[in-house]
Amino acid sequence: TFNTKMFDSIKNALQKNTTQSNLKNIMKFEKDKTYTVRLVPNISQPEKTFFHYYTYDWSSFSTGQYTSIVSPTTFGQKCPMTETKYRVLRNGNEEEKAKANLLRRNERWLVNAYVVDDPSNPENNGTMKIIRYGKQLHKIISDAIDGEGSEDYGPRIFDLSENSVNFKIKCEQQGDYITYVSSKFTLPKKIEGLDDAKAEEVYNSVVDLTSVIPTKSQDEIVQSLDEHFFCKKTLLTEKKTEELMNEVENLNSSESSKSSSSSEDISDDENIKKLLADLDA
Repeated sequence: TFNTKMFDSIKNALQKNTTQSNLKNIMKFEKDKTYTVRLVPNISQPEKTFFHYYTYDWSSFSTGQYTSIVSPTTFGQKCPMTETKYRVLRNGNEEEKAKANLLRRNERWLVNAYVVDDPSNPENNGTMKIIRYGKQLHKIISDAIDGEGSEDYGPRIFDLSENSVNFKIKCEQQGDYITYVSSKFTLPKKIEGLDDAKAEEVYNSVVDLTSVIPTKSQDEIVQSLDEHFFCKKTLLTEKKTEELMNEVENLNSSESSKSSSSSEDISDDENIKKLLADLDA
């Protein structure tokens, strides 16, 4: 069961700013709604109750698609995205600097949570989800752990008994963004159906948060930058193109005597057109 010693381990890990894919389990929030959850600690490894990480996010300059990559600084390693941004800001022209400023570095956290009330997806009630959050919710959680609110909340934010407290995540529209500043921990309250046996089951079902967000190697990050920031053709694309062209040549040199009487057969000319179309994809 959860105890004060485990709480101290969680608090110390958070204070040290420790940084080291179940994406479908990340809870989704909508504006003008309030979600009620219980934060769930990692009983076996309390220091891993939170996963603190950094990402670079931007809209690809080649495809327009949203691109998000975990920064290796999360694990204390050098980051090609950080180096690229500051190199361009230092030496690039005005257009290049404007692009570099769109390469945004964000700080986020993950924590396991037991869903008490999800107004968007009621089927989530009584299940385990992952909360992904930024600086606004982090400030509220940190205050409850070792700030001014720690006397009222402290270890109780991780306790699933009747002495524990709910975390109400309030999503409000503010201009073009959603703000979470009105979120708060509430007074202790027992959750119906969450007895000791169920609580133990919940504690034992936490997800290893270090495995939730996909990460890339240094080489893969450089390749992503080439494709989505510098708009260069990647080695993978070049290889695919070469393979397709080889197939086209093989089709051109294949026997012309192949029967085309069956309506299910596709002619060589049609195969070539299909492969050429793939080259443009």
